[in-house]
Amino acid sequence: MKQINGYVENITYRNEDNGYTVLTLSYGKKDIKCTGNFGYISEGEYLEIEGEEVFHDIYGEQIKVTSYKVIPATDELSLRKYLGSGAIKGLGAVLADRIVDKFGKDTLRIVEEEPERLAEIRGITTRKAMDICQQVEEKKDMRDVMIFLQGYGISPTLSNKIYTMYGLKVYDIIKTNPYKLADDLSGVGFKTVDEIARRAGVEVNASVRIKSGMCYALSEASLSGHTYLPKDKLVESTVNLLGLRDQYLNADGTYNMDLLDNCFTELVLEKKLILKEIDNVEAVFLSTFYYTELNIARMLLELNIQTPEDDYIMGVKLDTIEKVTGVELDDLQKKAVVETQNNGISIITGGPGTGKTTTINAIIRMFEADGMEVSLAAPTGRAAKRMTEATGHEAKTIHRLLEIAGGAGDETPRDELSAKFGRNEQNPLETDVIILDEMSMVDTFLIHALLKAVTIGTRIVFVGDVNQLASVGPGNVLRDMIQSEKFSVVRLTKVFRQAGESGIVVNAHKINDGEQVKLDNSSNDFLYIERENAQTALNATIGLMMSKLPDYVKAKPVDIQVLTPMRGGILGVNSLNEQLQKYINPADENKREKEIAGVTFREGDKVMQIKNNYQLEWEQRSEAGRIYDTGTGIFNGDMGVITTINNVTNSMEVVFDEDRYVIYDSKQAEELELAYAITIHKSQGSEYPAVIMPLVSGVPMLMTRNLLYTGVTRAKKCVCIVGRKETFASMIKNQDQQKRFSGLKWQLENYYEEQE
Repeated sequence: MKQINGYVENITYRNEDNGYTVLTLSYGKKDIKCTGNFGYISEGEYLEIEGEEVFHDIYGEQIKVTSYKVIPATDELSLRKYLGSGAIKGLGAVLADRIVDKFGKDTLRIVEEEPERLAEIRGITTRKAMDICQQVEEKKDMRDVMIFLQGYGISPTLSNKIYTMYGLKVYDIIKTNPYKLADDLSGVGFKTVDEIARRAGVEVNASVRIKSGMCYALSEASLSGHTYLPKDKLVESTVNLLGLRDQYLNADGTYNMDLLDNCFTELVLEKKLILKEIDNVEAVFLSTFYYTELNIARMLLELNIQTPEDDYIMGVKLDTIEKVTGVELDDLQKKAVVETQNNGISIITGGPGTGKTTTINAIIRMFEADGMEVSLAAPTGRAAKRMTEATGHEAKTIHRLLEIAGGAGDETPRDELSAKFGRNEQNPLETDVIILDEMSMVDTFLIHALLKAVTIGTRIVFVGDVNQLASVGPGNVLRDMIQSEKFSVVRLTKVFRQAGESGIVVNAHKINDGEQVKLDNSSNDFLYIERENAQTALNATIGLMMSKLPDYVKAKPVDIQVLTPMRGGILGVNSLNEQLQKYINPADENKREKEIAGVTFREGDKVMQIKNNYQLEWEQRSEAGRIYDTGTGIFNGDMGVITTINNVTNSMEVVFDEDRYVIYDSKQAEELELAYAITIHKSQGSEYPAVIMPLVSGVPMLMTRNLLYTGVTRAKKCVCIVGRKETFASMIKNQDQQKRFSGLKWQLENYYEEQE
């Protein structure tokens, strides 16, 4: 271990999330590179560091810092460096030299204890002198707070947020109610503040802890898709979360509700929780979710203006479209087109091969014939791209349609709502019609953002397959809208001839209807390979991906997608990716790699973004490397390929949609997963040349009919089931789905009564 003192000559790189810093330290007549995690430091500050000497192939001798402390600068050179570094606003190198020339080694004492004397320096007024003193003091206070908070595992970025909001009050807050941090600031989670509270001596059954736990339990429930919880489930979740089961569970299996009810009542009175009766059950909402769903209901009902056209004129228009396109619409498709003309809000739902795309094309032509502007959108980049190819009209992601402009990076309800869109109530979308595809994927907060940007008189056509899995985010928007019976709904049921020749389409409809499928390989696009255990199924999956399917479907192994219901086990996402990476993108001395959170990422790896990040910047480049567009936002489910890894800057570049490039730092890269295999949930809205589904066994709650249906319908050319026929058959029989508690249907049905 080496210990040296010196001043910070320059800061080459700093990751504001984890504090990882590359700096040059000057000591004596030498400079040396130092790397490590630092709190708030500035160029010119004097450090005492301790660390391990290492040798870098490019940068030579370095110190990997294990500990450090900031000590007041005493020599005149360090003082000049610190004061003139820009760390203190309004104080540059010239003024710094004048101050040190005047006061010498006594400079810092003068600044802190006699700041008025700085006015003796030419160019410094009394007001400026006091400002310099205040900044120096604040930076000292900030550093102390950040060191204090980082002792609790809070990152430099969050520590800075906390200090900015509370200043020195943070010490008192942590003593009295540390849970306030989680209430006031995004990115500070319950578990972090609960640990702080424990260290601060807060009792395990203190009301502040129970109240915060209730709110956190509801927030956590949203990650499973719920916008509310029945009160009894909320109580159970809270008690388990807080580790109070033994204290509060009665002998008869009920809970001692005295303290719990008091806390619950306080939260309701504080309007942090909203209590409503839904289906004869006490439903508890976080106020954020309640008012979001309430606003969605209001906006949908206001937009649903009925303006029926003359039947004869409508018939003539339809006949004209059929003649021009050479496509004959069936009765349900015609009805769908007519309903979009007559209603402000209309819904079209149907399975694969039922003519949704044909219907969309007819709708577009119908509106355009009347001189109306039509905008197309989908929840994901892949779905938008497919929509563009199918219609010949540009389709955007909903985020791009709304002109995403950044926001918080954490995936909490509060952060989703804080996403900044260029299109909103003040700057609405300038269009007459919006057609939104893959509506089953759209969650509560995204539809809320869209509706806020739509003016009354604009028509919206929602298109999707209601039998697919619900959105990854909270809510059950499409299903709730349909079940409310407040809007025009057309269900396309006819499977057209060409689609009917496809084993994928035919079997998908059988699965959805609960009919058993014969796994006899009679269809050339729906294949079955029998394997009795997980290991042999894994071997078969690798064989299919590497040698059998690429030629069969004319696709690269990396474009073939393995879909699985689970994350753990031999046939779970984690294990499958580890094994598939060895074959598809093996280690190579010419490929750089990096370990992040226990996973090895390698140049050329297929990866997926696993949470919404509104702040990530991207640029679109031509094949020649010319940048032709830029923007922000990479979203849950976006898939890309790692192009380069830079171990010096601790970063990697990923390309999405073949031309959208993003630089990830080490912290941001924790939002990526290998994606040779993904869960069926994550595949929604995507389409692949071929899909392999290893299905040997699994827990019933994961092995469900709609999960199987969703996986099968992701394949364009071929589905290959690997595993046991019994497992496949049991999934078709298993209609059990985790009930998703969402309040939009109730809000739509009761909106006008609630307003009275």
